[in-house]
Amino acid sequence: MSGFVGALSEAWAELRHHKLRVLLSLIGIAVSVAAIAAVLALGDYMRQSQVEQSDRYGGREATIAVSAVRTDGAPLDWSAMDAAVTAAAARFDLAHVTRRADLTSTADIQTADYVRPVMVRLGDPDYALIHRTALFAGRWFEPGDAAWLAPPIVLSQPLWQALGAPSLGGHPTVELLGPLAGTYRIVGVTPAQWQGDTEKAITLLPDTYLDRTEGLAPGDSLNWELWVGPDRVDAIGPELAAQLRAAAGADVQVSVARSDWATRPETQQSAQIFELTTGLIAGLVLLLGGLGLVNIQLVAMRQRIREIGVRRSFGATSARIFTTVLFENVVATAVAGIAGIALAIIVLRILFSLDVLPTLQDVPPFPLRAALIALAAAVGIGAVAGFLPALAAVRAKVIDALRI
Repeated sequence: MSGFVGALSEAWAELRHHKLRVLLSLIGIAVSVAAIAAVLALGDYMRQSQVEQSDRYGGREATIAVSAVRTDGAPLDWSAMDAAVTAAAARFDLAHVTRRADLTSTADIQTADYVRPVMVRLGDPDYALIHRTALFAGRWFEPGDAAWLAPPIVLSQPLWQALGAPSLGGHPTVELLGPLAGTYRIVGVTPAQWQGDTEKAITLLPDTYLDRTEGLAPGDSLNWELWVGPDRVDAIGPELAAQLRAAAGADVQVSVARSDWATRPETQQSAQIFELTTGLIAGLVLLLGGLGLVNIQLVAMRQRIREIGVRRSFGATSARIFTTVLFENVVATAVAGIAGIALAIIVLRILFSLDVLPTLQDVPPFPLRAALIALAAAVGIGAVAGFLPALAAVRAKVIDALRI
């Protein structure tokens, strides 16, 4: 143990003595390690971005979607089906349940210029949690909103701007005409889905819509989503489906299936391909940096051959010489690796602060896996790059070294 510590101490002393040579030889190593760490971290960020994007459409991991339709073509009793889903959710202790619908019928909204038809969507308070709904302004529905005299409404950003972008702090209202006629309080604004998005839509609570209409129009349907959780979904799913089908009756076809991203492994393929491709490039750069380090260390070893001879004449063993020279490279590349990891963290934080990378609701910390792999790669390339110079130092004869 003392020999190991001594060799490590000598290696560090040599590095401090040859600062400029070490700095020049390790710049490429540090940059390569930073690239490897950044690539692995970006892979995790891309996966999180894909997860959140998928959650917005299919719900969080282990979300079960329920839909129902009568096989005889008659209208479905939506209230009875909703009661069955609510009772089943209570039996399985599922806290997050939402109804959702994208209606084919439109609503008429009074703007400053004319009456404008808009798309209508329905969603409960838990919809925002299950689908990670991000708002441009304001908030989503809350459980107590259904009791308001002026029901809450959420507008799309294009519609909100068409209404003059009223400040939500002043509790603005909007007038709907037709079957949904009444005054509604604007509580939130959903952001545009892409640059140039002009879709004008409103979102209402399902109870608000059903209370003001005679029911869903032909062709429209309610769907239910239950966020079960990955640890329970396999056990609950089949039993939930059986109970809902039994409660609905023989004339109702009930579909129960997972809608989340975890049922589609192909959603992670692009992140894996990105990580593999950029990782190979960074690894190649690291290898080239290691070859450059080998050349520099071999040249440096020729200049230090007299030093090696003196140390051998004073009793330094071949093993001690070999270990010292090898550790010089390992310690140097380890320091370069730590600097590279720090550089990767700084660069990624700058990219997030400048909104260059996609905005995430749950930003993962810098992955420990990325730091460990990058540091291991640096130490490994240092050991490989230090082997040949260490071997040359051991093979140098004392008498020849002292003649130089």
